[in-house]
Amino acid sequence: MLCAVQMYNNPAITFKAESFCVLAIISWTYLCHAYYREKKIEYHYFKQSGKKRLFDKTKYGALKAWELERCLNETQCPFNNPTKANLRFLIGLRHEIEHQMTTKIDDAVSAKFQACCINYEQVITKLFGKKYSISNQLSMSIQFTSLSEPQIEMLKDLKGIPTNIAMFIDEFDKSLDEDIYKSTNYSYRIFYVPKIANNQGQADRVVTFIKEGSKEADKINTEYVLIKEREKKKLLPGDIVRIMKDNGFAKMNMHHFVQCWKSNNAKRDNTYGVKVAKTWYWYESFIPVVEKYCMDNDLR
Repeated sequence: MLCAVQMYNNPAITFKAESFCVLAIISWTYLCHAYYREKKIEYHYFKQSGKKRLFDKTKYGALKAWELERCLNETQCPFNNPTKANLRFLIGLRHEIEHQMTTKIDDAVSAKFQACCINYEQVITKLFGKKYSISNQLSMSIQFTSLSEPQIEMLKDLKGIPTNIAMFIDEFDKSLDEDIYKSTNYSYRIFYVPKIANNQGQADRVVTFIKEGSKEADKINTEYVLIKEREKKKLLPGDIVRIMKDNGFAKMNMHHFVQCWKSNNAKRDNTYGVKVAKTWYWYESFIPVVEKYCMDNDLR
């Protein structure tokens, strides 16, 4: 895990998220194997033949151990559900990135990566003791710029990242129960603002942590309502045409759809849709506009 974090924090590395994802999954897999070995839980694949176990082996004779997803599915897995969800997100992300080059996905997944690191530290110390802690071996990474409003908007809308990654993140987030989605074990979100020190000595740390449940934390949560909206459902033009046909507008076709969005100048901003990579996706909020167009033009 140290290698994964160091690589992610290295400004000379281009594929930060991709490298972190692969190395973090390896780290968690080894951690699971160590735990199951200690608990005498067999974590290698085998077939039962009477009282004998026939173990699956690689081409060169090594025993085939469980991959991370199989470790998570074990009934005696010691991780809580949000931590499992975080790891399943990483596994799904790895499946998407291992077959093609990706770009600009670091910011879109950084909150999940942060949670992954904190979860790892908590789990390894809980299961194996504080002597295995790695928290004091890494300091906070430094960046050259602060976050501006345009940057924050870019993170929120997942602009500029590959379509398959954007759709995976969207669908995975929406598949989770609300309590898991909001858990810091799944995605670690921080309220980040520049701090002006009131007294000498207070400006020595770039980040000041406020204890959860304290008066300061309650005051922040009261005065600043921080809402991370789930990604809106995205529809392709063909999806909306089919919806209109299902609603009784049998004459509706792609030509009418194009005329509809052009007459409403619907791509002038992100009110009715968003461009991901080179593809424009429409939000469900555009459906009533199309429905009105169908009625006005007698497309039943």
